[in-house]
Amino acid sequence: KMKYDSSAPKVKPLVMGVLNVTPDSFSDGNQYNSVESAVDHAKLLVLAGAQIIDIGGESTRPGADRVSAKEEQARALPVIEKLSQSGIPISIDTMRAETAVLAIEAGASIVNDVSGGIADDLMHESVAEMGCPYILMHWRGHSKDMNSRAIYTDVVSEVISEMQSQIDLALKAGIAR
Repeated sequence: KMKYDSSAPKVKPLVMGVLNVTPDSFSDGNQYNSVESAVDHAKLLVLAGAQIIDIGGESTRPGADRVSAKEEQARALPVIEKLSQSGIPISIDTMRAETAVLAIEAGASIVNDVSGGIADDLMHESVAEMGCPYILMHWRGHSKDMNSRAIYTDVVSEVISEMQSQIDLALKAGIAR
């Protein structure tokens, strides 16, 4: 089990603004479908207090269809390239190692992987090679079948156990704690 480590460094929480450049995301789908509108919205998020902008090019809302890596990249990378010129810290919301690498090259500085490395066997290795911060989330499956997999006997202990397994794999791949 994961336990609270009182010796861990104390850090100040940060506010992350979410920017979905997709036509079908549950919160802001199809609102920011041009580079200009997406960048303008990101700047508004910063004015409202966001310290990091999380950019996603693939919807993970329940029931969403997956898009190709090329489509995800075509949506997200131009926004990252343009927004990174302003100096705003950017994370890429992706489950694909290839997209993560291209996003970091385009100016993102953080990889936010909702699958925690499960969706792409190369994710942990790629993040370790890049040496960037990595957000590892709990995940049981793609959007099409996520609801049928969200069945728990003891949700807290099962999530902790599943997260610990992915954390162990990430550390083994060389991602810094």
